[in-house]
Amino acid sequence: MSAFDKLNPALQHHIVNSLGWTSLRPLQERAIEPLLAEEHALLLAPTAGGKTEAAIFPVLSHMMTAHWSGLTVLYVCPLRALLNNLFLRLEAYGNYVGRRVALWHGDIGASERHRIIAEPPDILLTTPESLEVILLSRRHDKHKLFGDLRTVIVDEIHAFAGDDRGWHLLSVLERVSHFAGRELQRIGLSATVGEPEQLLGWLAPAADRPCRVISPPQQSLDSAEVTLDHVGSLDNAAVVLSRLFRGEKRLVFCDSRSRVEDLAAALRKLEVRTFVSHGSLGRQERRETERAFSESSDCVVVATSTLELGIDIGDLDRVIQIDAPWRVASFLQRLGRSGRRPGTKRNCLFLTTTEDGFLRAAGILRLWAEGFVEPVEPPPVPFHIFAHQVMALTIQEGGSTRRSWEDWLGRVPAFRGMSQSETDAIVSYMLDKTILEEDSGILAIGGLGAREFGAMNFMEMFSVFTSEPLIAVRHGKTHLGAVDASTFTLRHQDVPILLLAGRSWAATYVDWSDRIAYVEPAEEDGKSRWLGSGQRLHYALCQAIHTVLLGSDPGATLSKRAREHLATVRAEFSFLEEGRTVLVNEPTGASWWTFGGLGANAPLAAALRKHGVTAAKPDNLRIRVEGPSGAAAMTKAIEAIRAESPASMATPIDEKAIDNLKFSVCLPEPIAVGLLEERLTDRRGIAAVQQARVLRT
Repeated sequence: MSAFDKLNPALQHHIVNSLGWTSLRPLQERAIEPLLAEEHALLLAPTAGGKTEAAIFPVLSHMMTAHWSGLTVLYVCPLRALLNNLFLRLEAYGNYVGRRVALWHGDIGASERHRIIAEPPDILLTTPESLEVILLSRRHDKHKLFGDLRTVIVDEIHAFAGDDRGWHLLSVLERVSHFAGRELQRIGLSATVGEPEQLLGWLAPAADRPCRVISPPQQSLDSAEVTLDHVGSLDNAAVVLSRLFRGEKRLVFCDSRSRVEDLAAALRKLEVRTFVSHGSLGRQERRETERAFSESSDCVVVATSTLELGIDIGDLDRVIQIDAPWRVASFLQRLGRSGRRPGTKRNCLFLTTTEDGFLRAAGILRLWAEGFVEPVEPPPVPFHIFAHQVMALTIQEGGSTRRSWEDWLGRVPAFRGMSQSETDAIVSYMLDKTILEEDSGILAIGGLGAREFGAMNFMEMFSVFTSEPLIAVRHGKTHLGAVDASTFTLRHQDVPILLLAGRSWAATYVDWSDRIAYVEPAEEDGKSRWLGSGQRLHYALCQAIHTVLLGSDPGATLSKRAREHLATVRAEFSFLEEGRTVLVNEPTGASWWTFGGLGANAPLAAALRKHGVTAAKPDNLRIRVEGPSGAAAMTKAIEAIRAESPASMATPIDEKAIDNLKFSVCLPEPIAVGLLEERLTDRRGIAAVQQARVLRT
């Protein structure tokens, strides 16, 4: 009997006759038996690799065979757009076998939400934030809604696990499991990741049933057409894009919203049909982009990572990357957007505009050629998420005790790893600050807690990330998106001209109290700003850049311009040597080229400052000091810190960093500082830099 034969006959019928499939993909075949057995699983495949069907077909089959009723399956995604995209497909699969699928996120109206509560569907598509909304509502009977739950499917799990939303996800799943009264089957879907067993262990902690990584051999990417070109500026990139691949559908990635807008405007000036996608566009603008692009052929969409995940925008001809992403995993996601049609290859053209972008692209490609993918590393010591969950549990239950969280959340790995002294200190601090109050051993939300997270600020309780303080932009009744307030101070004339959705707009009125700008179309070139922080490169990527500069092949086809630029850059770095860091004496100071990443360089720079190098400034590749005596001071200090323990070093933390940490108001300052130090310090990188011999030039 084949795996397919083990599916429910009615589902088999619709796979063959309604979908017209003659066979299943390898991942879909291999997932059937373990998922029917209700094992926890991590399903790995490239973008468009059939992961959704690999998960949902066995789950639907088991639902029918075991006669599940009520809400039995949660399907959780990181993005509303991805949920919207999946809903019609999953709704159709449910209809095939007489099961109802519903959608709940922030854009779903109150009437549909009431219907879901009154008549729970069999499968609910949602986000962690929307689950939090349900759990915190006193109007909903959570035992009735979640009492029949059996399975949770987490799509794009790597997008959760790498930041605090992952800890929030695990927390709400534990609370939901408590209402279900059983261990829920957990199924994660992901593109290729490093160390998948650890990721599955994170998703299904302290599991009482088998856990399995399902990752059939994937199509080799050796045949992918990947090219590195250096064009020197964003305007030059626009010219290249206007001339190359005419008649084809091109998806262009930039890694900032400002660059997306600038490139889109430049392409439209060159009469290229161009669409825009990024997180600060209004919902209507994003949906129109996705719809128009999916239906078009000769066009370009310029996007941030919003289109990196599995949103279906139709078949692509080309993927183009401006400069480079920050991780190999992101490159693989983007590469996987192409080559979906039979007879086509996956492809990506890098157009680098700066030296930093060129080096990062070369390093990414070197790691790709070696088969390296960064492991997904959940952020350590999420004390602020613990504090949030203590408040959430108190609201959910109408009161809790100081240690109620252990029964509800004790299986979350990060919370389980916290000492009792740490958790007690956080709860005591929240009581001292009146974030919580206590009466006869029962906790409730206190005065400061109500002001910070209740009444007008209740939305702050639903998510664990800090939203940017943006100004909404409206043209008539249309919400175009949002920009940083500093956008309106970029120009000295009376009417600021901003750039949004690839078009210029004149601000006719800014309502600063309600944070809304009203605009009209403008002919003049506009400019918009969003604040962001510099990315911290993985130690392995910095080392790959070092390797390329020493002469290693980047691992992709290089254009003539790229070969010439690589030769020029290598000549500039001719002082590098294998296995060594280099201290370079310069006319205005000195640079210690460590290629250690900012997680190592920032604490090393702080250690140098303790030894008298007061002006040490780190980035991902070097630590620089200004002044005529820089090299001499640096030499002595380097020798001193090479003997120190990496455990004694940490990235400096300032008040702004603490303020940017969601729920930091709930933490004693030493705990907040320690949290950020742990997250921002790469002690393995520090040790590697310390161990390398130092060459002085």
